[in-house]
Amino acid sequence: MKVFKLTVFIFLTATCALSAQQISDHALGLRLGDSDGFGAEISYQKSVALTNRVEIDLGWRDSRNYDAFKLTGTYQWVEPLDGNFNWFYGVGGGLGSVDFNRWPDEFDEPDGGLFLFGAGVVGIEYNFNIPLLISLDFRPEIGLIGYDDFSDNFDFDIALGIRYQF
Repeated sequence: MKVFKLTVFIFLTATCALSAQQISDHALGLRLGDSDGFGAEISYQKSVALTNRVEIDLGWRDSRNYDAFKLTGTYQWVEPLDGNFNWFYGVGGGLGSVDFNRWPDEFDEPDGGLFLFGAGVVGIEYNFNIPLLISLDFRPEIGLIGYDDFSDNFDFDIALGIRYQF
């Protein structure tokens, strides 16, 4: 019976050790995507545990109808897929400011302001053998407080991320 318990303990320990991957302490780069207009974000990731990290993104959005900047923060869980591939998911939120591009006959409407939103994230990433990380993620966002024309609806934000790890 003791041999069986020891075998089970060794098997579980080895399984846990194999499934745990190393995520870098810091990663800094760009997140380029589209959500009603082209957007670029400066992206920073900081590990907070073996398989968890915080991501902070500061960026802008540019479209035909508005210009905006956003600050987004998400807490993420990172899970291994195969080799250097990982997938991740998380939850967070952010705030921003929007400036609407109005025609001259529409000046009676407000032309911008602050907004708050909630966000989730799910994505896949590849960790190269050099300190480079590339990812593709989907970050749905929903407006909590803000302008009806911009942030009070459900928004899909799909982006490609390239980050230097250190």
